Amino acid sequence: MKAVNGLLMLCLVSIVACSQGNSKPSYLFKPAVKEGVAAKAGEIEVTNAEVMNGIESEVFDFESKAFEVKMNKLKSVLIEKLAAKDPRKKDLSMDEFVSKYIAKHVNISDKEIDAFIADQNIPQEHINPQVREKIKQYLEKERSREAVEEWLGQQTKNSGIEVYMPKPRRPTFPVEVGNAPFAGDKDAKVVIVEFSDFQCPFCAKGADLLKKIKSKYGNKVKVAFKNFPLPFHNNAEGAAIAGLCANEQGVDYFWKMHDEMFARQDALDMAGLSSTAGKIGLKKEAFEACLKDKKYLAQVNSDMEDGKKVGVKSTPTFFVNGQLIQGAQEFNVFAELIDEVLAK
Repeated sequence: MKAVNGLLMLCLVSIVACSQGNSKPSYLFKPAVKEGVAAKAGEIEVTNAEVMNGIESEVFDFESKAFEVKMNKLKSVLIEKLAAKDPRKKDLSMDEFVSKYIAKHVNISDKEIDAFIADQNIPQEHINPQVREKIKQYLEKERSREAVEEWLGQQTKNSGIEVYMPKPRRPTFPVEVGNAPFAGDKDAKVVIVEFSDFQCPFCAKGADLLKKIKSKYGNKVKVAFKNFPLPFHNNAEGAAIAGLCANEQGVDYFWKMHDEMFARQDALDMAGLSSTAGKIGLKKEAFEACLKDKKYLAQVNSDMEDGKKVGVKSTPTFFVNGQLIQGAQEFNVFAELIDEVLAK
């Protein structure tokens, strides 16, 4: 009887599944009936802007990865075609040609391996001949890649490389500096707004990036700092207020406090902040009263609301003339955007 009941139940489930099989939506992919419209169901329209709202950075990341794959393939094909024109290539494979002619001077020394180990903070107890050999192979590969890039540059220095594949554009948001502390010319063509958390280790790297930017571009770039203390960092909110309390005594004090707090992220409690204030020459009594009263908590909360409105989800997040950069990325990522604006 149980077997019969089980069979009946299976049949009923199958019938229900079949009866509902045609209820799924039918997606018809066709040219848009109107510019800016992503989809239409009867009289209801969904715009491209509505689809993109809130997912701009994720879409950009995916498009960037796809573009990087295409660019790597483009360079590979171009290098092979240029190498084919070299009479020395003859019957050599591409790897052999690179090794024999392009990267022939690549030679990794023990000193370079030691420097890599130190730079990567690899514990000495993990180092053995096999590990050193793997490091050597990795460095050889990297140096060879750099040599090929340099060779490609030399081969195309007169013509350049015209690329006709469209490059993904970073999402742009209307970010205002407002009353945030800033460095640089107030009317600079390039404006960088950073949303950051003084207790975030990645944000400390972001602070180092800003130092490089300020060092290279000086007053040509206006750098503004907005607070985005994350809730799971118990001292981040207090540090954010401390920065603004320092700013109250002069914007130079803000940047001094900014640098010290990122350099000493283990000293962001009240005692540590007070100690830092004395170290940089703040009027401690006024600073401590400001910090104790949480005088600038409303501004910190306002910064966070501003960040949420423009899609800040993590720290550090930067906006270069409104163009989004998430995380403490390489300096050249920022330099490319900055140079593009300054060249106009």
